[in-house]
Amino acid sequence: MQLFVFFSIFATNLSLITKPPSMSLPKQFLDAHHHFFDTSKNAATFQKFLSKLVPNSTYLADDYQRDVIDPLEKAGIKFQGSIHMECLPDSGIDEANWITDSIEKFPSSSIKGIVASCDLAQDTSTVQNELQELSQINRVKGVRWVLDCVGKFNGKDATHIGTTRHNGIDYLRGSDGGYDGKVLPAFEQGFALLERFNLTFDLQCAPAQLVAASELFSRHPNIKVVIDHLGKPRTLLGADTDENKNNFDLNKEELRVWREGMKCIAKNKNVYVKISMLGYAVPGWIRTEARIELIKSLVKETVEIFGPERCMVATNFHKDSVLSDCDGLSSNSPDALRSIELIYSFLKDYPEKDIDQMFCTTAKEFYKL
Repeated sequence: MQLFVFFSIFATNLSLITKPPSMSLPKQFLDAHHHFFDTSKNAATFQKFLSKLVPNSTYLADDYQRDVIDPLEKAGIKFQGSIHMECLPDSGIDEANWITDSIEKFPSSSIKGIVASCDLAQDTSTVQNELQELSQINRVKGVRWVLDCVGKFNGKDATHIGTTRHNGIDYLRGSDGGYDGKVLPAFEQGFALLERFNLTFDLQCAPAQLVAASELFSRHPNIKVVIDHLGKPRTLLGADTDENKNNFDLNKEELRVWREGMKCIAKNKNVYVKISMLGYAVPGWIRTEARIELIKSLVKETVEIFGPERCMVATNFHKDSVLSDCDGLSSNSPDALRSIELIYSFLKDYPEKDIDQMFCTTAKEFYKL
């Protein structure tokens, strides 16, 4: 499905969307992606890298209960649990053990599964030992290593600061500076080991890397992969500023690269996708009806490409709604309940079974909860 032309229809309606006129919500929800961290206590152990980004900060079970679980349950949604996603730790093993300990101390914790951090491009014996240890930790279901790379990190483009941990090398497209090579051999060797330990892989990358990722995953069809954050198309309508609020000049090249990559990678039946962090695609997307319609088109196109059985909705919640929705690219971001309500409104025409898949069952099956 091509994105429909919505500019003339909605360009006159630019009022800020503050609250929904009515509540229409899924019956149940399993949050497929969120983060906890505590740099006030753990900076000296396994969160040194993260502590430089968010020093003396915490986001823990009580915060998540307040921001996500309580509002959703009060609105009538049956909350079925959550998946904790690694949060750039120095040691994925230490972080996974920390999360496991926190669950034991707080039995009411929502966490049903853990996706741990592991640099799969380390030497084979190191990767094998780490994956073996991770696979023995209760609730660990898979691993992630942040891969977004479109060039050397400068804080202004789609390259993630996490790639500075490996000198900005593009694991998926080579390290020759032109990023037109093949997957880093060491990374593929580590990736292949996931099958031995029955672990999944969360792919966080830029749209320009999706085709290369597809080639890798096609060679390893028994490893289940899920693409984080809708494949991360970036600022399709530019920055969310007052000067730019009337802009409807769509970044067609970014959209083309994203669409080509998503269609290519979806051919691999072992690849799924998370509907999350929508504000990264359109910062300030809840400000106008036109921006909401653009996000709706992206979400519906993603579901059409992958099918409901390979889509899962997630909040990405950590710190606050701004970072969770758009990585800080806008201050106009929906809270967890508003985000879920809007995503449901985009998908409500699907049969109830498909709705249940996207909001709960897909994640439950993917992570083998």
